[in-house]
Amino acid sequence: MTAPVSIDFKDVDLDMIATAEGRVVVFIGEAGQLDVAGRRVNKLTKGALKRFVESDAFEAMKIGGSLDLNYPVGMAADAVQVIKLQRRAKQDDARKAGATIGKSLGKAGATVLAGSMPRAADLSLGIALRAYAFDERKSTENTEFGAVTICVNAPETVAAEAAPMAALAEGVFFTRDLVAEPANFLTTDDFAARLAAMQEIGLDVEILEEAEMEALGMGSLLCVGQGSESPSKIVVMKWMNGEKDDAPLALVGKGVVFDTGGISLKPGAGMEDMTMDMGGAGVVAGVMRALALRGAKANVVGLVGLVENMPDGKATRPGDVVTSMKGTTIEVINTDAEGRLVLADVLWYAQETFKPKAVIDLATLTGAIIIGLGHENAGVFSNDDQFAAQFLRAAKSEGEGAWQMPLGQAYDDLIKSHIADIKNVGGRAAGSITAAQFLQRFIAEGTPWIHLDIAGVASVKSATTYAPRGATGWGVLALDRLVRDQYETAPEA
Repeated sequence: MTAPVSIDFKDVDLDMIATAEGRVVVFIGEAGQLDVAGRRVNKLTKGALKRFVESDAFEAMKIGGSLDLNYPVGMAADAVQVIKLQRRAKQDDARKAGATIGKSLGKAGATVLAGSMPRAADLSLGIALRAYAFDERKSTENTEFGAVTICVNAPETVAAEAAPMAALAEGVFFTRDLVAEPANFLTTDDFAARLAAMQEIGLDVEILEEAEMEALGMGSLLCVGQGSESPSKIVVMKWMNGEKDDAPLALVGKGVVFDTGGISLKPGAGMEDMTMDMGGAGVVAGVMRALALRGAKANVVGLVGLVENMPDGKATRPGDVVTSMKGTTIEVINTDAEGRLVLADVLWYAQETFKPKAVIDLATLTGAIIIGLGHENAGVFSNDDQFAAQFLRAAKSEGEGAWQMPLGQAYDDLIKSHIADIKNVGGRAAGSITAAQFLQRFIAEGTPWIHLDIAGVASVKSATTYAPRGATGWGVLALDRLVRDQYETAPEA
């Protein structure tokens, strides 16, 4: 997988500023006051830094804004990157400043003069998240990020604070890599193998093959992959590091490695983007990796349904009726509404097998959610307002956009079928909501449940604050925060 940039924490050494190569980063608050490191940079550059701070350009800069003083006289650095940031910056501002550094990072690396900044660990997370490029399939022009040294007053303390954040960055990168991979590389077999390899970091991984799923009656999931040469699978990842008898939180992800739409074939234009239709499974995998790497004191199970939706003589047809593991019969109106068919059986299996205290599913489920919320927010659907509020707080605290959407009987009525128990689409109106209503049919009474429609946020066409164009890794930070806040037991003293 793509490795996050190397970040080291060291004591502030004023004498090394002159010889530091690559980029040297200084932070200056709104008042324009220079700290001890800033004063040394100003002295080395013969007052250039002070002149900039007193200029209209600095006055016009927003918090988190950045400007380069290129090839500064008196220094070996290629540039002094000046970032406008208060010493006691808020978490979000510190991370965004770090992302500004990560975006500008080159192969020569950077020396970041953070001094006594309390949020230096958050600064490091922002750097790590933004310094990303998926170059695995390029033969040339690979992006290189040099090492980053963050100079702080208490390096051991800051390094300890940053360690779990480094685990988060690795989880995000794992998700991004999975979402970015072409479907001829990320087959269902390869996806399962990558997840199985996480046994090396302490996860307990089990793979259910088609014969086992058939024996369990998973006709809903299996019908999606009938037209593909790639075998359908369910991968179960267990991290049981909390209280021994405590029921786990279950995370369930849609893993359609490529979606042609099946017999209800998608238009050709843009179909290449359907390599990201396994985004929900990618987020679940990234969260499980992060939890294991940071040794979370929690019980969490991650389950992903891996399939490929292809047109073929064996493919499911519009009008077919299939039977789910729950026993609910489903009329397949549109084979391009396949994600919910996959999730139905995985959701039921998760509840039957693990009796979880709560369930969250993630899926790049509907284009309709993009029409409603764009690429700024994921759609949040829930049968439990308190549970939804907990997630929304976690998402907000981590800067990941999420917005709660409604559910209700009138929407549920739209998926009634005249020949089966339900049908898999409810028409054009309220498409994201009727998809969520379909999934709710497979949630046991009394089980708190959230459905996250991440079609608009899993992969984007332009860079975001923390990611370049493409896969974002949205959801890893928010779900990890939810686990920390609601499901993690206090570490032993």
